[in-house]
Amino acid sequence: MSWPADQPIEVLVVDDEERFRRVLTAILAVEADIAVVGEAADGAEAVAKATSLMPDVVLLDVRMPGTGGIEAAQAIKAWSPTTKVVMLTASDEDEDLYKALRAGASGYLLKEKALVDVCLCVRAAASGQAVLSPSMAARLVADFVGPTRDTTSQLSSRELDILRLVADGQSNRQIADDLALSPHTVKRHIANILARLHQHSRVEAVLAAQRSGLLG
Repeated sequence: MSWPADQPIEVLVVDDEERFRRVLTAILAVEADIAVVGEAADGAEAVAKATSLMPDVVLLDVRMPGTGGIEAAQAIKAWSPTTKVVMLTASDEDEDLYKALRAGASGYLLKEKALVDVCLCVRAAASGQAVLSPSMAARLVADFVGPTRDTTSQLSSRELDILRLVADGQSNRQIADDLALSPHTVKRHIANILARLHQHSRVEAVLAAQRSGLLG
C-alpha cells in the first residue's frame, strides 16, 4: 500500500526527553509529506492526544514515567487500529521488542538510529510496512528459526535439569520440591531459559529444545 501523494502523513511524537522530542519534531517538520500534529511527554498524554488527533503514525518511547509506551501502544491500537505505532527506544532488550510487537506496534527503532532513519520509517509504517532496526530484525529471525546447538549449549546444568522437569509437566512448586529450591529461584531460572532460547512460554521452550535435540 502506497501513501497518497497529496495527503501528508500526520505524526504524533511521544518521548519524555524534551530535547530529543524537539529534535525529532524538527527533523520531521522539514519534510513536505509529513506533518507533526502533536507531542506528548508520557504514555497517558500520548493516549489522550492520539484519541483526539487520530494521527496516522505515533512515534512512541518504550520507557517513560507513569504509563509506559507498551501500555500506551495497546490503548492507542484498541482505540484506532489503523494508527501505526513505531516504538522509539534506547532499549535493545528482547523482552521489550516482543512486548511492543504483541501490543500492536508496527515497528521498533533504536534511538541511536532514529535521527537518521525516522523519516523513512514514518513513510514505511504509514504504508503498512514493518519497521525494525537491523539488529532487532536479526533477533526476530533467530527466534523464528529457533535455537541452535550453540544457543542451547549456553544453558547451565541446573537450567537443563529444570527444563527437563518442565517437559515432564511439572509445576514450579513441584520442580522446587524436586530440586530443593525455592519457587522464586525456579521462576528466575525459567525466565533465563526463555530468554536464552528466545521463546515466550514454557511450552515453546520445551518444543524448541526438543527440535534442537537437547532433550533427546
